[in-house]
Amino acid sequence: MLLDSTPPRSATAGDVTIDQLTDEQERAFVARQPRSHALHARALASLAGGVTSSWQITRPQPVFIARGHGSKIVDVDGNEYVDLHGGYGAGLAGHAHPAIVEAVTRQVREGTHFAQPNEDAIVVAEQLAGRFGLPLWRFTNSGTEATMDAVHLMRAVTGRDLIVKVEGCYHGHHDSAQVSVAPDEDDDLGPIEHPRSVAASSGIPAAITSLTLVATYNDLECVARLLEEHRGRVAGMIVEPIMMNAGIVSPAGGYLEGLRSLLHDHGALLCFDEVKTGLTVGPGGATGLFGVSPDIVCLAKSLGGGLITGAVGATAEVMTHVATGDYEMVGTFNGNPLSMAASRAVLEHVATEAAYDHIATLRARIGQAVTASIDRHGLPAHLVSIGAKGCVTFATSPVRNYRDFLRVDDRFNHLHWLVQHNHGVFLPPWGKTEQWMLSVQHGTDDADRFADNFERFAVAVGETLRAGSRLA
Repeated sequence: MLLDSTPPRSATAGDVTIDQLTDEQERAFVARQPRSHALHARALASLAGGVTSSWQITRPQPVFIARGHGSKIVDVDGNEYVDLHGGYGAGLAGHAHPAIVEAVTRQVREGTHFAQPNEDAIVVAEQLAGRFGLPLWRFTNSGTEATMDAVHLMRAVTGRDLIVKVEGCYHGHHDSAQVSVAPDEDDDLGPIEHPRSVAASSGIPAAITSLTLVATYNDLECVARLLEEHRGRVAGMIVEPIMMNAGIVSPAGGYLEGLRSLLHDHGALLCFDEVKTGLTVGPGGATGLFGVSPDIVCLAKSLGGGLITGAVGATAEVMTHVATGDYEMVGTFNGNPLSMAASRAVLEHVATEAAYDHIATLRARIGQAVTASIDRHGLPAHLVSIGAKGCVTFATSPVRNYRDFLRVDDRFNHLHWLVQHNHGVFLPPWGKTEQWMLSVQHGTDDADRFADNFERFAVAVGETLRAGSRLA
């Protein structure tokens, strides 16, 4: 069937029609955003690529945002959207949440930077310790910094050099993590039971790439094999407990517990990268959801309520190395008072039990409508959602690992993104890799707008798969 694997580019009649639908939606996308187009053209002279992050270079053009409030954002052309982009997972609070506005405004008046601790930092650390079951915390300024410190910590604690990561997982853009992030099938991936370590971009030294071993997600035997092959040399493993650089891939039963046992048996540490899942899949992230405690956990994104922050929590045994100065975890802006004020507001007023109940209701509402559309129009696709996040995977079978993910046809995700955007819902770009994100400020009207747009998309794609159609 068309969507079970990546089709050849020599298009069939159905393929051509999908491409035509996409072209039509891309033209509409550009036509409704002339000011974004002009600003991007201007930005090319002073911003590399005309954007502030490479992930903002999207087809057919970047979208410049003017403002946001509640569950909505407005672009520079005045188009309003239901924001399900969520700042790549940072948007649990939505926009201009009153509690965060009040906390940050108060702190701005009292000073924005001291490079010294304040009381809010203690409250945030206490809250995180209670939610994630790890007693000691330090703060960073991004998820990349958090995972970088975690890798350094694993090496410092064990005195070993090698780390293990999962093929297809993104853990920030430091050297040790920029390995096998999104390799394609032309990269000589190696066998699935023993993936190769592939540099994720230029600028990553081969000598450093060789220190990062790669495992397949949901495969304990693969990890066991690496630990045996490199006995006594592996410092630890960093893993997304719920894999989220490939849509959403949940851990198989016993996988997380098995990782912890395997690593501890070999004197190595387990680190959960919860930059995307922390607070978004539940009050204690995936750690609380699955009841498996790692040695180290990394947070960022939604913790800051839209401000820049990150956090590393760990066991007392691990954090002793920080407290004694064996490993120096430093940063001029670590625990910045604005970030701490916002993070405290998130933990006390945003990420509440009532908020998670509200999000669960919206998730179920979207899930029922989208699944009904998939069934009604015979789409070979399925919905995956957890906590505040969700995605549609265009395959009939569940994705268990990165190799499964490679077989998903990304053109359908891109078309869906365009249809949602052109009808007032802003999703993250990059097709099949990303997820939508609900906030505490979304309502049933927002959920219904997304579901209505998905039905519009499903009608066109269903007809295209059967006979060829144009999108109304």
